[in-house]
Amino acid sequence: MSALTAVRHTAGSPLSVLALTVAALLLAPLLYVVTLALSVDPAVWQRLWATRIPELLTNTAWLAAGTALGTCLLGLSLAWIVVRYEFPGRQIWEWALVLPLAMPTYVLAYVYAHLASLGGPLDDLWQHFAGPQSHLPSPQSLGGTTLVMTLATFPFVYLLTRVALLNYNVSFDEVARSCNASRLRRLFGVTLPLLRPAIVAGLSLVILYVVSDFGAVSLLRFQTLTYAVYQQMTGRYDTTAAGALSLLLVIFALLFFAAERWFRQRSRFYQSSGRFRTWDRCRCGTGGTTLILLYLGLVLGAAFLVPAGLLVEWSLSAIAQHAVDQRFWGFAGNSMMLSGLAATVAVLLGTPLASLASRKPSRVNLFCLQAAYAGYVVPGPVGALALLVLCLHFAPWWYGTAVVVVLAYVIHFLPAGLQSLEPAFQQINPNIEEAARSLGLNAWQALRRVTLPLIKNGFLAAWVLMFLQSMKELPATLLLRPVGFDTLAVRVWLEASEEYYQLAAPAALLIVLLALPALWLLVARDWRASMRT
Repeated sequence: MSALTAVRHTAGSPLSVLALTVAALLLAPLLYVVTLALSVDPAVWQRLWATRIPELLTNTAWLAAGTALGTCLLGLSLAWIVVRYEFPGRQIWEWALVLPLAMPTYVLAYVYAHLASLGGPLDDLWQHFAGPQSHLPSPQSLGGTTLVMTLATFPFVYLLTRVALLNYNVSFDEVARSCNASRLRRLFGVTLPLLRPAIVAGLSLVILYVVSDFGAVSLLRFQTLTYAVYQQMTGRYDTTAAGALSLLLVIFALLFFAAERWFRQRSRFYQSSGRFRTWDRCRCGTGGTTLILLYLGLVLGAAFLVPAGLLVEWSLSAIAQHAVDQRFWGFAGNSMMLSGLAATVAVLLGTPLASLASRKPSRVNLFCLQAAYAGYVVPGPVGALALLVLCLHFAPWWYGTAVVVVLAYVIHFLPAGLQSLEPAFQQINPNIEEAARSLGLNAWQALRRVTLPLIKNGFLAAWVLMFLQSMKELPATLLLRPVGFDTLAVRVWLEASEEYYQLAAPAALLIVLLALPALWLLVARDWRASMRT
């Protein structure tokens, strides 16, 4: 069936028309960025190439590569330890190592900007051991930014690798051992190839996160493509140059997507279901247990405990100075209102896409679903730029209102919600709904009394995911928010940019605390499953 025939075949369905409309809406920012960049005068490209592009591309690529290497080492080693070894508190450590996901990168960045800056606590400690003339490398550097991004994103690799290790059939390792393969050869010839799809999936999440991050690189003053787009829009008011740089960012993300898909297709491994056996955990002696606990404590302390402790200390100081007043709760209310609206709208818009792709997987319906994932390759400042210009051209009455902010959230975070909406529909057997219809229920009654109760958990997870992602969102909010309409994330960024760390702490701490229940929701099922192994 050709695409045109498929369109005609589905055009009569109101749900399909709605899905096509939603897909067009979600694709509009990406198409506009491409159109804007292709219309840029060649002289602008020459100027950007001579002054900015080589540095920005190099910085972005090195930051992504360094973070990928760091997260691979941390995530793989931590997953290996919690799956292969038995030590005190192992089950608690398993969950605790996910906690850094609750810490936004811009919060981690401003905490380390204080700790490791010249004259900061870590710099003083370093001088105590290395001498008064010695200093730590500046956090406002490639190394400092890479460290912050690594600490913030290593749980992506840890989570996926841990699941792969739990599902690893140890029979493969035993076969290799029976062939007299050394431990090192079994590791690189058997174990790591079987773990490679999970590691690559985790690294793909890390790299896309790093490439699109704005908060950490802006607070650490590290020049990347994302930061440069924001600077062109706010400092120089040059939307043409911002559009050109945005196209580079989108191409960067698309190339990585294509490379990751190609790599996955070439690295498919299948484990036999017969004689499936998992590893028996090794019990460590006193020395081994001490080393493991020191390593886990160092990573978790650097990524979560120390920053969270500082936030609590600064927040108490700010509360004592009456900094948490009615205005603060107004910022919190703005955050929750925008995030709640965005999550609700995203669930409403994502439902027809997920439903049609699951029940009627035609080319058109699958295209509509894939179009929703365009938000993944459009970083926050780029999407904000496109929405800003589109709004000025086609809906100027929305300019400077919360509607545009909510729309930006929906476009950027709907892909995360679809990750829960799609499985929710796929887990329902269509025969159940048909049986309900055969018993006399109309379509609405079958939906209300049969379908919705079965998919409500998936919808709740999708709503919570998008709500919390929206709570932490920064660049689009900075660019599109109404005048005087600040959110918690904006207040953290504004106060931290001026180095008012104590004033930024209450908002940052509230964002972290609100993220913890969502983390629990996401990992609870997996954690319970691991406890049964």
